[in-house]
Amino acid sequence: MLTELSRVLREVLALQNAGAAHPKLARAQGFVDGYMRALLESGAATQRELLTLVAEERRRTNGPATAESTFEAIVDAVA
Repeated sequence: MLTELSRVLREVLALQNAGAAHPKLARAQGFVDGYMRALLESGAATQRELLTLVAEERRRTNGPATAESTFEAIVDAVA
């Protein structure tokens, strides 16, 4: 399931970078959000696992971040 999430997340990031039309991008982002919520609610993945996966896919697609952040800082920002 996490492999599938990585695949669709890469697609969303590629759409963002390509400047895709808003409806297409919104639909793809909604799918990823729903998939991640289902993984969390079913207990198939933890928040930490999902945040790590998203960070890694962003790094692969967009290159390294300009600054490092901690898991706690990410959780605080999301909350």
